[in-house]
Amino acid sequence: MRCPFCGSLDSRVIDSRSSKSQTAIRRRRECSRCKHRFTTYERRGELFVVVKRDGRRELFDRQKILNGITRACEKRPISAEKIEELVDEIEKMLQERLQGEVSSREIGKMVMEKLNELDEVAYIRFASVYRQFKEVTDFMREISELRVTPTKK
Repeated sequence: MRCPFCGSLDSRVIDSRSSKSQTAIRRRRECSRCKHRFTTYERRGELFVVVKRDGRRELFDRQKILNGITRACEKRPISAEKIEELVDEIEKMLQERLQGEVSSREIGKMVMEKLNELDEVAYIRFASVYRQFKEVTDFMREISELRVTPTKK
């Protein structure tokens, strides 16, 4: 594992444990050269295919979900740890389905469900991109539905 501070390939594991969602192993490491400590996550290598809206197929990329959720949560009082947990939950739900393919729409719905429970503003931000809002009325409709449907906070 390369040290993010000095680039050295020589580090030792200080602590190792399963993540809260049981989808990864969290390891605390210490660089042998610069003595900085850093965290790595090792995930299972189970792969599945995502079917896009236009019919294309590509391998599941956890980072895409993480990027979308992070963008939706910008400048909101949501920790990076909470965002990671949310992505872990979604990934675990997908892996438990035991299907080789999943549609991007299903993934988007899962993300929206989780964001709705976490933060309404982040939910609206994600929904505006996911559902491709074109007009202000799209936002207004989504907000009015949000007010009618209570969240599970």
